Amino acid sequence: MPQTVRVRVRRQDRPGSDERWEEFAVPYVPSMNVIYCLMEIQRNPVTAAGVKTTPVVWEAHCLEEVCGACTMIVNGRVRQSCSALVDKLEQPITLAPMTKFPVVRDLQVNRGRMFSDLIKIKGWIPIQGTYDLGPGPRIASDQQEEVYKLSTCMTCGCCLEVCPNVNSRSSFIGPAAISQARLFNSHPTGAMNAGERLDALMEPGGISECGNAQNCLEACPKEIPLTTSIGTMGRDVTLHAIRKLLGT
Repeated sequence: MPQTVRVRVRRQDRPGSDERWEEFAVPYVPSMNVIYCLMEIQRNPVTAAGVKTTPVVWEAHCLEEVCGACTMIVNGRVRQSCSALVDKLEQPITLAPMTKFPVVRDLQVNRGRMFSDLIKIKGWIPIQGTYDLGPGPRIASDQQEEVYKLSTCMTCGCCLEVCPNVNSRSSFIGPAAISQARLFNSHPTGAMNAGERLDALMEPGGISECGNAQNCLEACPKEIPLTTSIGTMGRDVTLHAIRKLLGT
């Protein structure tokens, strides 16, 4: 087993500043993950060449691939660093921030656009008041099973990172928001606002800007059927547009 783990990190001090690479040597521990390496670097921020530097900045919360905060590019692949085990990675391990979001510092990016897009498609079920409304509508077990997978989205950004239609020249909202529109339109209460979500998907940056690359399906860590959601919502948007045109 190696005595140390070599980790190369792309550093950036602030938004818009120059990028640089720094390499670190982290003592090897069995079953360690990338987050462990970053914590060791934070504890002793000295490069492999013995140069004192600043602690690497990154995000992490749940450490069990649920929150999506620690998403970064590990050895050229976008994924959660908490589930990236060093024993299964080639060295030196290269860590870089996602490219489809503004860099805040080092490996931390601003995923705010994803949450703004959830607002566009009204990614919630509105209720009146905060009092007890009693039990919600019953949902068939087969439908529960279908939509549960959609509910596991953690807004990590992997699907946007690999999507060629998400770029600086496009306002495409991406697969995650489209799939969440499907989730809330599938709920009996959420369906009351289905038309508003479909209207949002008809706007610039909506579903028509999907190029059907299907990269999102492979990149999603939760294996959400994103292409099925895009196809389903594309059909629903088309029918919605026809109904509006006919005034029905």
